[in-house]
Amino acid sequence: MRGRDVQLEGVSITYPNGYTAVHPTDLHVRAGEFFSILGPSGCGKTTILRAVSGFVAPSAGRILIGGADQRGIGPNARPTALIFQNLALFPLMPVWENVAFGLEARGMPRRKRRDQAQSLLDLVALGDQGDKLPSDLSGGQRQRVAIARALAVEPAVLLLDEPLSALDLKLRQHMRTELRDIQKKTGVTFIYITHDQGEALTMSDRIAVMNAGVIEQTGTGDEIYSRPVSAFVASFVGEGNTFHGRITRTGDGMARIDTPAGALLGRNPAGLPVGTPAILFVRPERMAFGDLPNAFDVTLLRRDLEGAFVNFTFRTADGRPIALHQSNLGQADDAGQTARIGFAPDAALILPEGPMARTGQELASQ
Repeated sequence: MRGRDVQLEGVSITYPNGYTAVHPTDLHVRAGEFFSILGPSGCGKTTILRAVSGFVAPSAGRILIGGADQRGIGPNARPTALIFQNLALFPLMPVWENVAFGLEARGMPRRKRRDQAQSLLDLVALGDQGDKLPSDLSGGQRQRVAIARALAVEPAVLLLDEPLSALDLKLRQHMRTELRDIQKKTGVTFIYITHDQGEALTMSDRIAVMNAGVIEQTGTGDEIYSRPVSAFVASFVGEGNTFHGRITRTGDGMARIDTPAGALLGRNPAGLPVGTPAILFVRPERMAFGDLPNAFDVTLLRRDLEGAFVNFTFRTADGRPIALHQSNLGQADDAGQTARIGFAPDAALILPEGPMARTGQELASQ
């Protein structure tokens, strides 16, 4: 098996009712890459996946796989395989027949497809499970059966639509490693759809962050996390503290922004000019105790222990919640205590004002 690259050139998808699920999009997924499309529900990521697989036709633009235009080519004739969220295994077929189903449809003799299924089950560490029914397997094992079945037809591109969402947390974390290992062994191009940033950051060579039908940023996990280019990307990927205000001074790639918490300094990669409304964004793990260049007095609201780490939630004088994460140093702080915390200017990023991702608290309140 050998992966091929996938290109979207000006692809947009508008449904007959006038709703545009994907606005004009250019995207290049490299051959043999583990590429994730990350975004909230309804942002258009699954629509892109279905367009690559041939189940949805672009309203404009074109899709190329290995340089070949896929216009007019149906799902069965494309060099792709799609793994759905619900896996869709056949419950009354033994595992090996599930894996070999696509080979049977292609007319491969029984003995040959049994051998091929066995090779693929060995690849996904299920070599001794071929005669069992899917109901006899664990959730993670069924997931691997679905992957083996998809690989049986030797796709150049494997498309995965949130395949781990139904698994519990520990199994999901284990399957991240399994999927990455399988992708490396096969060299197949993986395009993985998820709303789980942990999955995307852990497994991917590169990530596209999508919002409201638009890809806002594409890059490595480090680039997406440490150098977001928009307020949405910064607030969707990872946790962060945000300070809204207006830029009052610039210079040497830095800027000062006046906020209700005071005047704060941060990096200004976009070169935003004086007078611009902006957001200063800083990760909780980049916050620290002490009288730093950007510092303010806070009151402790909550201390959450996570073994080796402690997550603090504070409130500033203007009522703003602030998160600070650090290694567990053994201190036992009580709610109501006051402290001085802050961050270094180069730990903060100043971004243009814009839509932000909705927090879990906001979604839960609906």
